[in-house]
Amino acid sequence: MIALIQRVDEAQVTIGERQKSRIGKGILVFMGVESGDNHKDADYLLDKIIHLRIFEDHQGKMNLSLSDVAGEMLVVSQFTLLGDCRKGRRPSFVKAEEPEKARNLYDYFIEKGRQIYGKISSGEFQAEMKVSLINDGPVTLLLHSRQQKEQAP
Repeated sequence: MIALIQRVDEAQVTIGERQKSRIGKGILVFMGVESGDNHKDADYLLDKIIHLRIFEDHQGKMNLSLSDVAGEMLVVSQFTLLGDCRKGRRPSFVKAEEPEKARNLYDYFIEKGRQIYGKISSGEFQAEMKVSLINDGPVTLLLHSRQQKEQAP
Protein backbone atom coordinates (compact mmCIF):
# COMPACT_ATOMS: atom_id res chain seq x y z
CA MET A 1 0.00 0.00 0.00
CA ILE A 2 1.09 3.51 -0.70
CA ALA A 3 0.02 6.47 1.41
CA LEU A 4 0.73 10.07 0.52
CA ILE A 5 0.13 11.95 3.75
CA GLN A 6 -0.19 15.66 4.30
CA ARG A 7 -0.27 17.49 7.60
CA VAL A 8 -3.29 19.78 7.38
CA ASP A 9 -5.04 22.53 9.29
CA GLU A 10 -8.25 21.33 7.63
CA ALA A 11 -9.40 19.16 4.74
CA GLN A 12 -12.68 18.13 3.17
CA VAL A 13 -14.12 15.82 0.53
CA THR A 14 -17.07 16.89 -1.61
CA ILE A 15 -18.98 14.59 -3.95
CA GLY A 16 -21.17 16.53 -6.33
CA GLU A 17 -22.75 19.24 -4.18
CA ARG A 18 -22.60 17.12 -0.99
CA GLN A 19 -19.87 17.46 1.60
CA LYS A 20 -18.89 13.88 2.45
CA SER A 21 -16.27 14.50 5.14
CA ARG A 22 -14.43 17.32 6.84
CA ILE A 23 -11.61 17.37 9.39
CA GLY A 24 -9.74 20.01 11.30
CA LYS A 25 -6.07 19.73 12.34
CA GLY A 26 -4.68 16.36 11.38
CA ILE A 27 -3.53 14.23 8.48
CA LEU A 28 -4.99 13.81 5.01
CA VAL A 29 -4.15 10.36 3.64
CA PHE A 30 -4.29 9.59 -0.08
CA MET A 31 -4.17 5.79 -0.23
CA GLY A 32 -3.35 3.49 -3.12
CA VAL A 33 -3.69 -0.29 -2.89
CA GLU A 34 -1.12 -2.30 -4.81
CA SER A 35 -1.77 -5.76 -6.22
CA GLY A 36 -0.96 -8.31 -3.54
CA ASP A 37 -1.39 -5.99 -0.55
CA ASN A 38 -3.06 -7.47 2.53
CA HIS A 39 -4.13 -6.67 6.09
CA LYS A 40 -0.52 -6.58 7.29
CA ASP A 41 0.20 -3.74 4.85
CA ALA A 42 -2.82 -1.81 6.11
CA ASP A 43 -1.92 -2.45 9.77
CA TYR A 44 1.64 -1.25 9.21
CA LEU A 45 0.54 1.99 7.52
CA LEU A 46 -2.17 2.69 10.07
CA ASP A 47 0.24 2.33 12.97
CA LYS A 48 2.90 4.37 11.18
CA ILE A 49 0.51 7.22 10.32
CA ILE A 50 -1.03 7.47 13.79
CA HIS A 51 2.36 7.51 15.53
CA LEU A 52 4.55 9.34 13.00
CA ARG A 53 5.97 12.42 14.72
CA ILE A 54 5.25 15.19 12.21
CA PHE A 55 3.52 17.78 14.38
CA GLU A 56 5.48 20.52 16.09
CA ASP A 57 6.03 20.64 19.82
CA HIS A 58 6.27 23.88 21.84
CA GLN A 59 9.86 24.32 20.59
CA GLY A 60 8.84 24.12 16.94
CA LYS A 61 10.37 20.66 16.38
CA MET A 62 8.46 17.88 14.64
CA ASN A 63 8.19 15.73 17.73
CA LEU A 64 4.48 15.01 18.18
CA SER A 65 2.24 12.40 16.56
CA LEU A 66 -1.36 12.57 15.41
CA SER A 67 -2.42 10.91 18.64
CA ASP A 68 -0.31 13.35 20.70
CA VAL A 69 -2.14 16.36 19.22
CA ALA A 70 -5.54 14.59 19.18
CA GLY A 71 -5.74 15.29 15.46
CA GLU A 72 -8.11 13.85 12.91
CA MET A 73 -7.44 11.69 9.86
CA LEU A 74 -9.17 11.86 6.47
CA VAL A 75 -8.56 8.85 4.19
CA VAL A 76 -9.15 9.17 0.43
CA SER A 77 -8.71 6.30 -2.03
CA GLN A 78 -6.21 7.23 -4.73
CA PHE A 79 -5.35 4.44 -7.17
CA THR A 80 -3.39 6.89 -9.33
CA LEU A 81 -0.56 6.68 -6.76
CA LEU A 82 0.22 3.36 -8.47
CA GLY A 83 0.55 5.01 -11.88
CA ASP A 84 3.74 4.13 -13.73
CA CYS A 85 4.76 7.01 -16.02
CA ARG A 86 8.15 5.70 -17.11
CA LYS A 87 7.05 4.61 -20.57
CA GLY A 88 4.97 6.57 -23.04
CA ARG A 89 2.68 9.46 -22.18
CA ARG A 90 -0.19 7.64 -20.53
CA PRO A 91 0.23 6.23 -17.02
CA SER A 92 -0.02 2.47 -16.62
CA PHE A 93 -1.99 1.21 -13.64
CA VAL A 94 -1.09 -2.48 -13.86
CA LYS A 95 0.31 -2.41 -10.30
CA ALA A 96 -3.01 -1.26 -8.82
CA GLU A 97 -5.13 -3.88 -7.10
CA GLU A 98 -8.43 -4.86 -8.73
CA PRO A 99 -11.26 -2.63 -7.46
CA GLU A 100 -13.13 -5.10 -5.23
CA LYS A 101 -10.00 -6.24 -3.39
CA ALA A 102 -8.80 -2.64 -3.11
CA ARG A 103 -12.18 -1.55 -1.69
CA ASN A 104 -12.04 -4.31 0.92
CA LEU A 105 -8.57 -3.27 2.07
CA TYR A 106 -9.49 0.44 2.04
CA ASP A 107 -12.58 -0.32 4.17
CA TYR A 108 -10.50 -2.50 6.49
CA PHE A 109 -7.98 0.33 7.00
CA ILE A 110 -10.74 2.79 7.88
CA GLU A 111 -12.67 0.44 10.19
CA LYS A 112 -9.56 -0.74 12.03
CA GLY A 113 -8.45 2.88 12.35
CA ARG A 114 -11.77 3.82 13.89
CA GLN A 115 -11.47 0.96 16.38
CA ILE A 116 -7.92 1.92 17.35
CA TYR A 117 -8.01 5.69 17.08
CA GLY A 118 -11.56 6.82 16.42
CA LYS A 119 -11.05 10.19 14.71
CA ILE A 120 -11.10 8.91 11.12
CA SER A 121 -13.23 10.17 8.25
CA SER A 122 -13.15 9.02 4.65
CA GLY A 123 -13.88 9.77 1.07
CA GLU A 124 -15.94 7.40 -1.04
CA PHE A 125 -14.23 4.58 -2.89
CA GLN A 126 -14.33 5.03 -6.71
CA ALA A 127 -16.29 8.28 -6.48
CA GLU A 128 -15.45 11.48 -8.35
CA MET A 129 -14.35 13.60 -5.41
CA LYS A 130 -13.19 17.14 -4.91
CA VAL A 131 -10.59 17.29 -2.14
CA SER A 132 -9.67 20.60 -0.62
CA LEU A 133 -7.12 21.21 2.08
CA ILE A 134 -4.98 23.71 3.85
CA ASN A 135 -1.56 22.06 4.05
CA ASP A 136 0.27 22.88 7.27
CA GLY A 137 3.96 23.46 6.73
CA PRO A 138 3.71 22.22 4.07
CA VAL A 139 4.48 18.73 5.29
CA THR A 140 3.93 15.94 2.74
CA LEU A 141 5.38 12.42 3.04
CA LEU A 142 5.16 9.25 1.00
CA LEU A 143 4.87 5.93 2.86
CA HIS A 144 5.02 2.50 1.26
CA SER A 145 4.11 -0.61 3.26
CA ARG A 146 6.45 -2.84 1.25
CA GLN A 147 9.44 -0.84 2.44
CA GLN A 148 8.76 -1.78 6.06
CA LYS A 149 11.20 -4.69 5.88
CA GLU A 150 14.00 -2.54 4.56
CA GLN A 151 16.14 -1.01 7.23
CA ALA A 152 16.30 2.75 7.44
CA PRO A 153 19.75 4.32 7.27
